[in-house]
Amino acid sequence: MREFEFGVYSLGERIPDANGNSRTAGSRVEDIIQMAKMADEAGLDIFGVGEHHRLDFVTSSYAMLLAAVARETKNIKLTSTLSVISTADPVRVYEDFATLDLLSNGRTEIILGRGAFLESFSLFGASLNDYNDLFEEKLNLFLKLQEQEVVSWQGNFRSPLQNAQIAPRPVQKKLPLWIGVGGTPASAVRAGRLGLNMALGLLGGRPESVKPLTDLYWQSAKEAGHDVSKLRVSVTGHSYIAQTGEQAITEFVPHYNQYMGYFSKDRGIPYFYTTAEQLMPQRAAGQILAVGSAEELAEKILYQHELFGHSRFMGQFDMGGQPLARVEKSIDLLANKVAPIVHRALSK
Repeated sequence: MREFEFGVYSLGERIPDANGNSRTAGSRVEDIIQMAKMADEAGLDIFGVGEHHRLDFVTSSYAMLLAAVARETKNIKLTSTLSVISTADPVRVYEDFATLDLLSNGRTEIILGRGAFLESFSLFGASLNDYNDLFEEKLNLFLKLQEQEVVSWQGNFRSPLQNAQIAPRPVQKKLPLWIGVGGTPASAVRAGRLGLNMALGLLGGRPESVKPLTDLYWQSAKEAGHDVSKLRVSVTGHSYIAQTGEQAITEFVPHYNQYMGYFSKDRGIPYFYTTAEQLMPQRAAGQILAVGSAEELAEKILYQHELFGHSRFMGQFDMGGQPLARVEKSIDLLANKVAPIVHRALSK
């Protein structure tokens, strides 16, 4: 069994605080790099940056940010969380991440998906009417780029390739590839059928409601003849850790409200607000929201591991303007408290 891995990621949002003030793009970029260095020095396994193309994010050129992180870190693996392959050129994405693998000396992974935001479709001239077909075609092209240095290919959404030289090649024979999955059963089935790792984005609710999704993934992989011992599932989501569960909720809730309230408006929800008292029950093992003490988060991860069979956890600790000093404390608790508890329990 693979050893359980722990990591953190940033989406790089810079939304207004309670006083209406937003961070500068430059300071937010610097925070992301510092966060990665903290995670590397703490001994975490993986650091990720997500792709977004809006003024309230700084991560449109997420591969460039990861390249900067690669030169500031030594051991931690680097990934996208995630790459919106539907609206990108798979050749360009592959070249960027192969180069990142050279810069990081073989520490690069990639998560491909369709994303929770849709701004890249109009920005790059893609039609939402082709939402599923775009992803299917471009994913399959990316898989071919992984296998061959010289590629001939033809599809519906980009110009054909005729003996195209795909360079550079990465340090690794293949870049470790994950498919980002929200709540769509068809996406879980596709990842399993193709024999690709699955990265689950879980934001709340009860883990039992997600188990059918992971069951579909493992079942599809087996039916397609893949060696499931070589496949992996990860869980990502909103996270925060403090010395006590009460402290974690109290420090988390204003930033959670700021973040969720801001982005809920994009989805037609004009008002979002919760209280610390309302969130306190979310510390229980049977709740997905990854907020609490180190012991409580470890219990959640172990509970979900029984249901999902996952082997990686990644937390979004910097959401909603959480101060970098607090993020650093959370990273330390994840690496030095949560991880040892989980590793000891799973070794038994």
